[in-house]
Amino acid sequence: MNITEITIREARIPFEFQAIEDLWRSSGPGIHLGESDTVEEIEKKILRDPELFLVALMGEQIVGSVLGGFDGRRGMIYHLAVSSLFRNRGIGEKLMDELERRLQQKGCLRSYLLVTRQNLKAKDFYLKRGWNDLDLFVMGKDIG
Repeated sequence: MNITEITIREARIPFEFQAIEDLWRSSGPGIHLGESDTVEEIEKKILRDPELFLVALMGEQIVGSVLGGFDGRRGMIYHLAVSSLFRNRGIGEKLMDELERRLQQKGCLRSYLLVTRQNLKAKDFYLKRGWNDLDLFVMGKDIG
């Protein structure tokens, strides 16, 4: 596979949701799915910025995806995933390049992402891309 054979485009939800969810679920322990990752919740999210939910295609097969968000002030990166059969070929780079370009076009000056402490491969990937370890204490609460 040549990286030039990969196409990046916006995800088509709800039609492609099952394939994307399967990709997320098969990507290993780095992606944590919760109640906000159902098709209904994703549909609500993409009403705001559908151009920030991208898929990477090899032909018609979804081999990668990244979900981003922008609240008008800060960006957020959720669920970057590449099929294990297609890793280490630049697909994650290509997805992130396009997502970061789109965030910048929206006026986003700073973006955040979360990486589990155990996911050292992901941490290294992002550090090489210029992301910084901010040494933050992250807190969460289910309010719904």
